Amino acid sequence: MEFLPKPKEVKLQKGEYALCYDGRIVLDRRLIGNGDTYAKVLQRGIQKETGLQYEIGYEVPGKKDSKAIELKLDETQRSQQYRIKVTEQGICILGGDGAGVLYGVQTLCQMIQEYGALLPAVQIEDEPDLPVRGYYLDETRGRVLTLTYLKQVADRMTYYKLNQLQLYVEHTYLFSGLSEMWRDETPLTAEEIRELDAYCAKLHIELVPSIATFGHLYMLLSTKSCGELCEFPDSWKEPFSFWNRMQHHTVDVSGGKAIEQIKAMIEEYMALFTTDKFNICADETFDLGKGKSKTMAEEKGVHRLYIDYVKELCEFLVSKGKKPMFWGDIICAQPELIRELPKETVCLTWGYAAEQREHEAKVMAEAGARQYLCPGVGGWNQWMNLVENSYKNITRMCGYARKYQAEGILNTDWGDCGHINQPDFSLPGLIYGAVFSWGEDADSFEKLNEQISRLAYGDRSGKFVSYMAKTAECSIFDWWDANVVYEEKVLGHPNNRNALFDARIQDETKRAAAHETLVALKKELKKTAREMEESCRYLVSTLELTMDAIDIWNETGARLCDIEDGKEKDEAACAALAGRLEAWFMKYKASWRSISKEGDLHHIAEIVFWYADVLRGRRVYGK
Repeated sequence: MEFLPKPKEVKLQKGEYALCYDGRIVLDRRLIGNGDTYAKVLQRGIQKETGLQYEIGYEVPGKKDSKAIELKLDETQRSQQYRIKVTEQGICILGGDGAGVLYGVQTLCQMIQEYGALLPAVQIEDEPDLPVRGYYLDETRGRVLTLTYLKQVADRMTYYKLNQLQLYVEHTYLFSGLSEMWRDETPLTAEEIRELDAYCAKLHIELVPSIATFGHLYMLLSTKSCGELCEFPDSWKEPFSFWNRMQHHTVDVSGGKAIEQIKAMIEEYMALFTTDKFNICADETFDLGKGKSKTMAEEKGVHRLYIDYVKELCEFLVSKGKKPMFWGDIICAQPELIRELPKETVCLTWGYAAEQREHEAKVMAEAGARQYLCPGVGGWNQWMNLVENSYKNITRMCGYARKYQAEGILNTDWGDCGHINQPDFSLPGLIYGAVFSWGEDADSFEKLNEQISRLAYGDRSGKFVSYMAKTAECSIFDWWDANVVYEEKVLGHPNNRNALFDARIQDETKRAAAHETLVALKKELKKTAREMEESCRYLVSTLELTMDAIDIWNETGARLCDIEDGKEKDEAACAALAGRLEAWFMKYKASWRSISKEGDLHHIAEIVFWYADVLRGRRVYGK
């Protein structure tokens, strides 16, 4: 039996139970209200996998219906715990609370997906290792996903028993009085946030607000209206830059004005959410103490400036009845400072390396911090998520979470320089987080990917995720490289290339091997198309589009290196490549717009078309 995540105990029994055309889903009367949501989830699952249309009703005392699937509360079980009994006489799901009932429903849906309408008799008992199993989605630095797609994310999360969602926002909420910040964007509205909050709540997903409040306030501090709040002067005079958006734009803590603006934004935003939590981020404050606050930093120390500012925001949130959260990259250097923050505060300890060390988790635990461990799905700055890297990273971080008694996992999906990867390809990483935060019993990378291919992508062959993983390995000139070169040549930014950059990009043998691998993968992908469920087949063309992206950009990088080195230019070949790039980007834009608002698509287009123009000779390289 295949389950994602695996239940703690599965005992197969003798016999089987057949779902029937006149079956019913019967709810415990104590589930009146949200129980209808659980029943409808099960109803849709049965209809999708078997074609049977189950009716929904409430139990009648003293009456037993052998054709019914019973959903019941059982106060003897713990929160999120559930039990499933499938016998020849019927099916019963018992949950310690509503979440437990829902998780039992999702496990039964996975059984039905595997076995259809004839289910083996079985008894399942299950509960999670970690109470909080979250997903963190960048909704600001590139894509602003539509409300419809965000609801699909919530549906996926609940199917794999995740229970917290955070959307990262810098400037992509329609804050009142800050139109100069979001005027060139397509921000989320209050109505959209409220609707998503209610949708998530029915699925026992806590929607937690998360906004930048210290570093990473690029769009706010790039306005004329609020530029004075930036650590460095005249920030609003600089042209748009993905690199600067990542590296600079920290608020000035010395003047006292910035924190009042931030508090006003927090208060406006938190009113939209029902949760008692709020993530102030406060990470990567690279410029702190280097500009307007330099004198204060020399007197007090940069860490003192940092913790005093974070403490004031945390205390403000606590006064409003909220539990603060913040990223732990700065405080890990002086973990004892956590004791100065309100006891309600949660440190989000992150790390994304495949061989991620445990040092940060250890020192924060020893300092007495409440913490979540935060791995990543490995999609940022890549056309295809780094699938194997994310598997290794997530398994390690979930292990550290158990070792150091973390309160939860918050699995991150960042956007960085434009969020150019297809969000559907973050699903393996999302599932890795769900699997390893629920329990320690999980399969190898290859076997788990086969299960994900079948269960999540509807691929009976079990190969789809392996194609994704192999595609990621073919990337040589990735989006980060493309952006670095563009900003160096067009914006005059410092050369951020490493010493091996040109050698790597110009390695003809490596590029030819990557091309051959992609060609072979495309053929295998097309064979697999017939093995996929109809609702998932669109992903075949989406993956092929991503394979083409990697192939085209690998060749583009090599051609640009040749031009830079002054080698004789093959005009016809370069023009043909420019045409491929432009034709590919037309399809890419259509894919983007099918699930996302415009967001930063226009900034991505500027970079793509610069490369096409350089290849054609319309622009001189370096200008």
